[in-house]
Amino acid sequence: MKLNKQNLNRLAPEVVLPAYALSDTRQGIAHIGVGGFHRAHQAYYTDALMNTGEGLDWAICGVGLRAEDRRARDDLKEQDYLFTLFELGDNDDAEVRVIGSIRDMLLAEDGAEALIDKLASPEIRIVSLTITEGGYCIDDSNGEFMAHLPLIQHDLAHPAAPKTVFGFLCAALAKRRAAGTPAFTLMSCDNLPHNGAVTRKALLAFAALRDADLRDWIDQNVSFPNAMVDRITPMTSTEHKLQLHDKHAVDDAWPVVCEPFVQWVLEDKFVNGRPAWEKVGVQFTNDVTPYEEMKIKLLNGSHLALTYLGFLKGYRFVHETMNDPLFVQYMRAYMDLDVTPQLASVPGIDLTDYKNTLVARFSNQAIADQLERVCSDGSSKFPKFTVPTINRLIADGQETKRAALVVAAWALYLKGVDENGVTYAIPDPRATFCQALVADDALITQRLLEVEEIFGTAIPRSPEFVAAFEWCCNSLREVGVTQTLERVLA
Repeated sequence: MKLNKQNLNRLAPEVVLPAYALSDTRQGIAHIGVGGFHRAHQAYYTDALMNTGEGLDWAICGVGLRAEDRRARDDLKEQDYLFTLFELGDNDDAEVRVIGSIRDMLLAEDGAEALIDKLASPEIRIVSLTITEGGYCIDDSNGEFMAHLPLIQHDLAHPAAPKTVFGFLCAALAKRRAAGTPAFTLMSCDNLPHNGAVTRKALLAFAALRDADLRDWIDQNVSFPNAMVDRITPMTSTEHKLQLHDKHAVDDAWPVVCEPFVQWVLEDKFVNGRPAWEKVGVQFTNDVTPYEEMKIKLLNGSHLALTYLGFLKGYRFVHETMNDPLFVQYMRAYMDLDVTPQLASVPGIDLTDYKNTLVARFSNQAIADQLERVCSDGSSKFPKFTVPTINRLIADGQETKRAALVVAAWALYLKGVDENGVTYAIPDPRATFCQALVADDALITQRLLEVEEIFGTAIPRSPEFVAAFEWCCNSLREVGVTQTLERVLA
């Protein structure tokens, strides 16, 4: 059955439908960067609230700034912006649910003015973001906004015809200020430390270059809540679509697949109202930092610890690495010995239980999470997920070999060929730059570790870490992944 508004009540009985009339909703959120994660997370929570009869004035208008967003918009529009959330777990309690909280989607390509008008309209009280870790244009080596980037320079020169997220946000906020319209809350849902603070820093830096008075108005009127977001959401594959079709008779051009687990911890700092998301499981707090540190260092850090080693070994799915006892043993050692001692206590969380949950989540066979997805954008992920852990190990004089293996595995992965001789592409916007760093085996240490925007300054200056890194690189070359893991764990 083709998914659309007309066919909703003709879908299979196990498919959960919106409990509200789509015509009763009104848009209150604009979300920039509609992808799988947004739809499995923020759109999911908003839909859950609407199903209780509340929050109908917080429907979402999607926003696409990239040319490749057109396909997503067209697929959603064709089915009245409905999509299926297809939970995949190793138990039988996973849900298949139609989400109706996204009600429209605008593309920058179709006209900057219409999009600016939408973001400036009084009905939009929250603008949220999933623009990837690298989308904030912050240089990880010094924490400064990269104003020199060509698209940023374009937007500063052409404020009425922007191309970047910061250009559109400033144009809309300038319009709101001129009209006396209250500011919106700008809410990052990206997976990076202090995402609200990073968003604030980037937007204020851009605004200062465009209009100092506007920068001050934004500083005084816009809020930037930090958030910890968590749900494993693989890329939707043809196999996933066929599985949904064959098992549940739903023909959806762009379903989203995800694990049953979902978590959102959010600072309650909103300047223009917000949905009552706490009624559907969102945890509001005054300080998201301990949750953020736990999730980024344990979950995302462990993902990187597994993913490049797994890819080199020849595995292509996360659960394949977890079917290998050596990988599980290594992940547990990394979490228990390297990361956990660095974490503060987390209110309401037992860290041992949390780590056990991570092992179970990564082992989920049904979801078939692709290692390629987790491998992507390594040059942006390392500074946020792994380097802080290594820096602390160095500062505390701790053993660094397990953490050095994560970096060594990435270095060899960047060569584009696994230990079975299979070649593959590197999914990273800086792939060419990164691959050049590892082209000469004799110079890898010097070239790779001294890239300050990725590894900072402490790592290349630590003789212990450099020696551990070189040992891991040599071991991976000489004896491969399995024997290297045995050596490190011994």
